Amino acid sequence: MGGRRPRTGHDWKLLAESCTALLERLPELVDEHVRQLTEYSPVYGQVLPYDQQWREAETAMRIGIKAISAPRDSPRRDLEHAEEAGRRRAQQGLPLELLVHAYRAAGYLVWDALMESGAASREPERLAVLMRCATMVWSAVDAQAATASESYLATERELRRRTDEQLQALLDALLEGQEAPGLAARAAAGLDLPEHGPYAVVVLRTERHDGRDVCVRPMVGAGLRFIWRMRADCEIAVVALDAGQGLDGVARLLDGRRSGPGGISPVVSGLGELGRARRWAELALRTCPPDATGVVRLDQRMPTALVVSQPELAARLVSEVFGTLLELEPGDRAVLIETLDMWLACEGSAGRAAGRLYCHRNTVFNRLRRLEQLTSRSLARPRDLIEMTLALDAYRLAGATAVTGAGPGR
Repeated sequence: MGGRRPRTGHDWKLLAESCTALLERLPELVDEHVRQLTEYSPVYGQVLPYDQQWREAETAMRIGIKAISAPRDSPRRDLEHAEEAGRRRAQQGLPLELLVHAYRAAGYLVWDALMESGAASREPERLAVLMRCATMVWSAVDAQAATASESYLATERELRRRTDEQLQALLDALLEGQEAPGLAARAAAGLDLPEHGPYAVVVLRTERHDGRDVCVRPMVGAGLRFIWRMRADCEIAVVALDAGQGLDGVARLLDGRRSGPGGISPVVSGLGELGRARRWAELALRTCPPDATGVVRLDQRMPTALVVSQPELAARLVSEVFGTLLELEPGDRAVLIETLDMWLACEGSAGRAAGRLYCHRNTVFNRLRRLEQLTSRSLARPRDLIEMTLALDAYRLAGATAVTGAGPGR
C-alpha cells in the first residue's frame, strides 16, 4: 500500500491486528459494498452478474486490506490488481466514473470499519494509531483509483483503435466492391448507418500526406453525414443522404472548402453499391482539369466522362479532330482553343463570348470560322459540334503539352 508507514514497530503491530480482525468481517463488508453500489447505479448489475461482482469485490477488498499493513518493501499487489481491474472494466463497458466510485466507496467502507473496530476495542492507543494512518490509507485508495483509471483509459484507447481498424477494413471492402455474405450488414451496424438507403461517394484530390489512415473525419450539414477515408493522394467519403435528397447539398457543402478538385458519384441505393459509386466518383474527378478546384458531379459530366474513360480513343479523337490545329504555333493554337471553349461556355453566343474575351464580336466569328476550316467541321452541324466539344474536353484533360508532344498522329 502506498503512503507513509506507521512510525514504530508497535504501531505497525496494532495496525496489522486491526486489519486481520477486519478480514474476518470481510463477507459482511462485501455484502454492504455491493448493496451500496447497486443503490448508487443499476449499471453495476447490468455489467456484471451479482455472484461475479461479489467475488471480484471480495478479492479487491481483501488485497487492499492486506496491503494496509504489508511491509514497506512488499510487492504492490493492490496496484497490480487495480491495473487488471481497470482493464477488465473497460472491456466490460462499465463507465469510468462508476469504476472510480467503486474504489472510493470501498475505501470509505474499510476506513469506517477500521475506526469502528478501534473505538470498540476501548483502546485509545489503537484508535490513535489508526488516526495517524489515515493519510496513508487514503493515499493508497487514491493510488488504486488512479492506477485503475489509467489502465481503463489505455484499454479504451486500444479497443477504440481496434474498432476503428475493423470499421476501416469493412468500409474499404465496400468501397472496393467486394462481395461477402453479411458484409454490408456488418458495416451498417459498425458505422451506425442504414444498410439500404440513398448514398453517394465523394473522391477529393489532395496533396500527399504522411500516409496515416483515419476512418472518420465527420462533417455534418444540410441533413448529410460523411464517413471519410484518407488515402495517400485522395480522400474518399461515403455520404449518407436523407430520403429524396439530391446531390446539390453535397456539392455546396464541399465546394470551396478544398484546395483541390473532387468528384461526386450518382446516388446509389445501399451500402452494397458503394464500390460502383466509388468508381463513378473517381471518374467524375478525372473529368476535372489539372488546375481545377471545384467539386463536380458525374451526372453533370457524362459526355466528358465517356471521353476520359477511354484514354486511347480520346487521344485518337483529338488527333482526328484537331490534327491540323495542333500544328499551329502554340500562341495561335491557344487563342483558337480558348475562343471555342468560351463560345461553348456562353451557349453559342458570340456576343457574350466576345465580352469575356475582351474582343469584338466579329473577331469571335472569324476565329470560329478558322477553326471550322482547320478541322473540316461545321459548328452548325450537331454531329460535328459534338465531336469538337468532346475533342476539346479530351485535349484540355490530357494537357496541351502531352497532346502536342506526341504530334498530330495522322
